[in-house]
Amino acid sequence: MENENRIEIYAARQEGYCLKNNQIEDRLFQEFGVNRGLRNERGVGVLTGLTNISKVNGAHVVNGEKVPMEGELWYRGYRIEHLVEEVRKEGFGFEKIAYLLLFGEIPTKAQQAEFFDVLRRAAHLPTNFTRDVIMKAPSKDIMNSMTRSILTLASYDERPNDLRLDNVIRQCIQLIAIFPMLAAYSYHAYNHIDNNQSMYIHRPDPSLSQAENFLRMLRPDSQYTELEAQALDIALILHMEHGGGNNSTFTTRVVTSSGSDTYSAIAAAMCSLKGPKHGGANIKVMQMMQDIREHVSDVRDEDEIRAYLEKILDHTAFDGAGLIYGMGHAVYSLSDPREKVFHSYVEELAHAKGWEDSLALYTSVEKLAPQVIAEKRQIYKGVSPNVDFYSGFVYDMLDIPQELFTPLFAVARIVGWSAHRIEELVGSSKIIRPAYKSVMRKLEE
Repeated sequence: MENENRIEIYAARQEGYCLKNNQIEDRLFQEFGVNRGLRNERGVGVLTGLTNISKVNGAHVVNGEKVPMEGELWYRGYRIEHLVEEVRKEGFGFEKIAYLLLFGEIPTKAQQAEFFDVLRRAAHLPTNFTRDVIMKAPSKDIMNSMTRSILTLASYDERPNDLRLDNVIRQCIQLIAIFPMLAAYSYHAYNHIDNNQSMYIHRPDPSLSQAENFLRMLRPDSQYTELEAQALDIALILHMEHGGGNNSTFTTRVVTSSGSDTYSAIAAAMCSLKGPKHGGANIKVMQMMQDIREHVSDVRDEDEIRAYLEKILDHTAFDGAGLIYGMGHAVYSLSDPREKVFHSYVEELAHAKGWEDSLALYTSVEKLAPQVIAEKRQIYKGVSPNVDFYSGFVYDMLDIPQELFTPLFAVARIVGWSAHRIEELVGSSKIIRPAYKSVMRKLEE
């Protein structure tokens, strides 16, 4: 304890030096044409690579001008709406869409059945791994627990650093298969040790889909309805992939380009995803909606809701950040195609579980927030709800604890990360190495 206190005192004393010697004037970024965050002055991402895996589109060019359009998300040349429409007819689609993203083609029935069988066979952990790794040092931060497990799994792999394509495909399939186990077991370990609750270790059922197995492993009684599992299945599909430029996917490609192993690349992506500016966004939506409930007497009174949203934008309500979370997107403006697909499941699930009042509040905020933002911020190009606006609500209705919101994102996005790792290995031999210009003062002259 004494050593820890001395380190803390020292760190506090040195903070001033770090602030003094690490600040760079804003004018220098403009002077040298530096794109902060790899985004230009219009907020558009700087082109750094090419991909065949997915496409995100929120605008088109008319007479040389960029014009907002209804958002589009494409997986391997297919619109996400059409893919979801097809898998709804079949019941569950995670495995089918995962095959599409990984291998570039819609599987035949035989290919789909074989891939399903391979995934289920891969859904097992090394002997005593749950006891020796997951339960050994549980944490409320499930993302950290999962990342530790991912890195530890490399020790159980006889060929962890083999970059031959077939070996990387094997590693990716195994990680996709066990991610739901890592998430569910890490949560139960934390809930048992920290919250003094019972410990549950339900084995995945080889006959069930990824979504069904996650609910089976999470819930003490392993019970769920078909609607609940289908809603989760669609959520996983919508979160699987979102272009190569999102932070965690770009991280995957950067680490892959260095020649590092699969476990390190995916662990790095996990560390990126857990940030509140990336994968943790839906939790902020949930916290904001709870805050609105506590300060609005009638969740169906639009005038009262509008007034409170104005306070949020004025930095006088909720967290003081002046943001209505779940509204707007870096690429989409008129609409987020994932949110539009998800909306029907939100309504169906809310009616089935008796959450009509909460649905009414979300519907009102979805309607009013763009109006209030346009008036307060003079943003008229279009502000619409993104997928994070409703995803937390759906997870809440599925009795999924908030500690698992971001890990569940990872359970889906591991597919996209794997696809991009494979594409980076196949298509490029160069390490990703952007340039930084030094503006250091020369003290010796």
